[in-house]
Parts: sequence; C-alpha cells; structure tokens
Amino acid sequence: MGQKVNPIGYRVGVTQSAASKWYAGKGEYGALLLQDKQLRDLLNKELESAGLVKAEIERSVNLIKITINVSRPGVVIGRGGTSLEQLKKKIEVQVNKNAKKGEKIRIDLKVEEVKKADASAKLVAEKIAGQLIKRFPHRRAISQAIEKAMAAGARGIKIQLSGRIGGAEISRSEKYFQGSIPTQTLRANIDYYEMPIHTKSGYVGIKVWIHKGTLNA
Repeated sequence: MGQKVNPIGYRVGVTQSAASKWYAGKGEYGALLLQDKQLRDLLNKELESAGLVKAEIERSVNLIKITINVSRPGVVIGRGGTSLEQLKKKIEVQVNKNAKKGEKIRIDLKVEEVKKADASAKLVAEKIAGQLIKRFPHRRAISQAIEKAMAAGARGIKIQLSGRIGGAEISRSEKYFQGSIPTQTLRANIDYYEMPIHTKSGYVGIKVWIHKGTLNA
C-alpha cells in the first residue's frame, strides 16, 4: 500500500500536518479549496527563486494566515521588507477578487526558513528537473542529489524517473535509492514530491522520497 498511496496524505495526523486548516460552511468547501489552489499556484510562481517548500493556510473570519517555508527567506523579504509587502498585496488582490460585496479579507503572511534544503523532496525534484531540461546527464544529477541529501541528515532517499529518460525512443522507468525508505511505516517521517517535466525529447516524470527519521513508539 505504501507504493500506491501518497506518503504525505497517508501520514496526515501522524507525522504530517494538514497544509490547509479551516472549516467550510455548507456550499463553501469547493470555492475555498479552489482559492487555496490558486494561492499556492501564485506562491509557486512568485517564489520560484526563493526555494518554496511548503505553504500552510489557516482561515478565520475575514483573515487568512499563510506560513511559507522557503530555503532563501531573504529573497522573499527583500530590502526593508519591500518584496514581502508586494507579495502580500498580490495575495490580497487574488483573495478579494471573488469576495462578497462589502467584505475584505486580510492577509497575515509569515516566512520561515528551511535550513536543510538538500533534504527537501520538493527542492530536490525541482533541481533535478532543471538539470534534465538543460540536458545534464541524469545519472550524475541523481547521484549528486542523493549524496547531498544523505549529507544533510536524511536516513534514506529514493528517486524514480519515468518516461523518455536521456532522450530514449522508448519510455522506461529507473529507480535509484540509498538508505532505508519504510513507505508502509506510519511513524516514519517521509517527505515526498512528484512532478512532470517537458524535455526536448518528451515528458519525464520525477518522484522523490526522503526518509527523515522515525517517531518513537
């Protein structure tokens, strides 16, 4: 089952917390879920150079608290906090675009630093994706990613590529791993991310699992 279920969703409430924390009234769930998706798309676009790892969204009456975890907080904050204020205004415009008449939703934006960027599944996948698009040898890219993740304190890492790897005419799947990846152990803190990329030869899918430790029973 560990290979068929998203490792993040499988562990929500055990080692992982929900990325969205709010209650929706009758008929509101779909609109709020769509708004969360739009907010995350906006943050991924605006914070591409800041190394965005995760965005947590909490809602209360006329207030949305957003905590963004990035590897380079200085890029988000900017000189004197100017970049952070500009980002906050863009989010407010996005959120209030479909707000009820006379209602204004305020944004509380908080930035937290991710100290071990090489042990983040999302950043590892994005780095490999950038290298593959630039036609960097995939085995070397994965070898470097595994080495850096283990040096950053990971207990184990697994990377899977699927598609037209290295420009091959026939699609295939390759797996690389080091250390332990207990995908079916709920107490295991497994970070996971998957993404497709479009190379000159065709599409390649990237999946990354990183084992960060196990909770004591």
